[in-house]
Amino acid sequence: MSSKFLTELSNDYEKLFETEIGYDVIIYVGEESNVKEIHAHSNILCIRSQYFRTAFSNEWGEKKDGKFILRKPNISPHLFNIILRFIYCGNIELKNLQGPDVLKLLIAVDELNIHQLISYIQEYLIEHQTEFLHQNPAGILETVYQHENFTDLWNFCFEKICYEPKILFDSEKFINLKAPLLELLLKRDDLNMNEIEVWESLLKWCFNQQNMKNDQSDPKKWSKEDVVKIERSLHRFIPLIRFYDIKPTDFFYKVYCYKDILPKELIHDLLEFHIVPNMQPRTNLAPSRKPNLKFKLDSTLIESKHIPLFASWIDKKISSHYDSKNIPYEFNLLYRSSRDGFNFETFHRNCDNKGATIWIAKIQGSTQLIGGYNPLDWNGNKAKITTNSFLFNFTDGKDTSSAKLGLVNNNCDGGYDAVYCYNDQGPSMGGLDCYANNNWEYDTGSTRYPNIGIPASFIVENYEVFQVIQ
Repeated sequence: MSSKFLTELSNDYEKLFETEIGYDVIIYVGEESNVKEIHAHSNILCIRSQYFRTAFSNEWGEKKDGKFILRKPNISPHLFNIILRFIYCGNIELKNLQGPDVLKLLIAVDELNIHQLISYIQEYLIEHQTEFLHQNPAGILETVYQHENFTDLWNFCFEKICYEPKILFDSEKFINLKAPLLELLLKRDDLNMNEIEVWESLLKWCFNQQNMKNDQSDPKKWSKEDVVKIERSLHRFIPLIRFYDIKPTDFFYKVYCYKDILPKELIHDLLEFHIVPNMQPRTNLAPSRKPNLKFKLDSTLIESKHIPLFASWIDKKISSHYDSKNIPYEFNLLYRSSRDGFNFETFHRNCDNKGATIWIAKIQGSTQLIGGYNPLDWNGNKAKITTNSFLFNFTDGKDTSSAKLGLVNNNCDGGYDAVYCYNDQGPSMGGLDCYANNNWEYDTGSTRYPNIGIPASFIVENYEVFQVIQ
């Protein structure tokens, strides 16, 4: 009964919000051509927000004809309406907002001191809008860094970038990253990059800070003034580079050529380390990085972000997924058609008797990836029964949120013909037949697996098969 009354109360406050009866606050939100006048009630705003409580008690806003006048040009009318609706009736709808707008909303509720929403919106971003970080990683990091209340989002962004550094390091905005943020990243032991890549990225960033063009990055062309400027710019970062983990060839061609901007003692110790047998590191640098990964993914089709999904599907964790830290499987590449040849003899030679496997195929002329999981093996020259297999389809292989999962239909003959292991076929499953080497067909009317958008016929550009090891 009490929940019914709460619903009625919420509805009444929502009507008050929409009708604006007895309002005593006028708020101008937005800027330039997008300014909107919004009416509200000071007593409700004060109860729900410390910001408004302070504003009205200290008379921040002007008062005219008995009404408070406030201006919020930095918050869009649409987002301010979302916030006001929450203040009045406790409802908030985020699913129609894109990641950047959700982040703007988070910044706004932080400014307005609506603490209940700060954690809620952070959690929503982390669970439902993980791809937003790819759009402007440097800008998002800087934004989150400036707000001390965004702890959860800060930790997520840093862990995500350390796990998949190319999100940031391969972006156009990386060279504009603020020095304190770059320093925090390079301090991380779990940064999943080869050290020579870290060094080259640092140089690229440094040259941009000095407004140096590509033809000015050759150290042979530097003046004494150039050397001094670059040395000063790099000084704080040098102890964070794990120079002893850089291979000798890379050291000679990609580090030693910059010896004039590095400490002489460091260069001497590195030369000694690489030349003298069994020489131990001398210079006190940061220890080797230890990325929090159980495996190194060898794939030209998928990225590490796909692996938590695969592991979750295997364990039938449909509603909640593994994250990168608790994946219970390793994925060992057995076969790659572009490397091993587009023929079924090689497929079976590499993949038979290897136990459970997962395969991924790229459809030619698109970004679409399809695949499946066989919990058995591919040998035996017969159809096999299983109730644990599945097919999947990424309509955009770069976007994990585009995934569609098709679990085997266990109500259809108890998993009969779920997997076809014939010698003259590739990884065929249910209605998916791989008879010709790269011309595949799918029976869209098959009931063995649900229809998840796999085309009726298509050409496979490349496919890979991974052994799933627990």
